[in-house]
Amino acid sequence: MLNLILFGPPGAGKGTQSEKIIAKYNLIHLSTGDLLRSEIQAGTELGLRAKTLMDQGLLVPDEVVIGMIDHKLKDHRDAAGFIFDGFPRTVKQSEALDELLASYDESISVMVALVVDDNELLARLLNRGKTSGRPDDQNEELISKRIHEYNSKTKPVADYYKAQGKFTAIDGIGEIESIFAGISKAISAVKVN
Repeated sequence: MLNLILFGPPGAGKGTQSEKIIAKYNLIHLSTGDLLRSEIQAGTELGLRAKTLMDQGLLVPDEVVIGMIDHKLKDHRDAAGFIFDGFPRTVKQSEALDELLASYDESISVMVALVVDDNELLARLLNRGKTSGRPDDQNEELISKRIHEYNSKTKPVADYYKAQGKFTAIDGIGEIESIFAGISKAISAVKVN
């Protein structure tokens, strides 16, 4: 089973590349945002708990998100693998994900990080903001804050997977197809469980 974390700051091209990875490798997309919305819509116990917290403006705790990922893993035991999007965001979440996967005799196969410099990210997000309708893509100050948040809190997750020998950095600047070729090369180098 191929279990891949697609990693990178906002605007690095994760959405574009994840679609291509899913299509080529037949992976199940695990987006924590999508998981939260579907569990809430389904009215599950975890979904109701998450909704209560979100309605109060609070973050959904790691154990709730891990529970939702566990549901998805159980529902897709015969999958070719999973692509994790938006999770893990902290070392603590990485450890919890590793523990959960180990309970299924699985592990993360590779973390592919799209590397894009901050100035390019800013330009991409401002450009995306012209068509996305997302207010957080239209405000330079908010974009800079999101990039800083990623660099200070999320980047240590890369070090966690580097220590396991599962980290590969890919230059996220260039043609979409050449970036995807680099990702595919990194995936083909992985020994899948």
